[in-house]
Amino acid sequence: MTEPARPVRIPPLPPAERDERANELLAPVAVDGRDLNIFATLVRHPRLFNRWSAFGGTLLRRGELSGRHRELLILRTAWHCHADYEWGQHVRIAERAGVSTEEITRIVAGPDVPGWSALDAALIRAADELHQDFCITDDTWKVLADSLDERRLIEVCMVVGQYHLVAYTLNSLGVEPEADAAPFPT
Repeated sequence: MTEPARPVRIPPLPPAERDERANELLAPVAVDGRDLNIFATLVRHPRLFNRWSAFGGTLLRRGELSGRHRELLILRTAWHCHADYEWGQHVRIAERAGVSTEEITRIVAGPDVPGWSALDAALIRAADELHQDFCITDDTWKVLADSLDERRLIEVCMVVGQYHLVAYTLNSLGVEPEADAAPFPT
């Protein structure tokens, strides 16, 4: 499943070319004092970046799903979309949210392999169903609804949709993963 490297179509905006607005937009999303390629590229469209980063930031840092549940959804979505950038960033985030290395490997195998709780399997299955059929089935919904309240159920759909948007954009723009990012699974 190794994907050939995509050509960089729109490179990150170099620091020397950033205006005050770009610097202002990038400041809150810097990670350990550095600008990630995703943000330095997307800031080339400041108005869109401002709106998108607020929405994405809500799901990533201020959502009601647990970090673990959110990251299971994101990693399964990244895998479906062959999104090496998304995968590379979110492996680290998933580990900090309590997803084990073994579970990260198992995400690629899907919801039916042994070892998942019923809820974890349903989350991964929901990502699969949204990717394949654009809707969560009644059976999967029931398992999710047995454990998650309405707000979290809404977020399940929004997280998968948001990370499809991110994957499609980064893949098409050719945004390169940072050198220290986790490799895409083979």
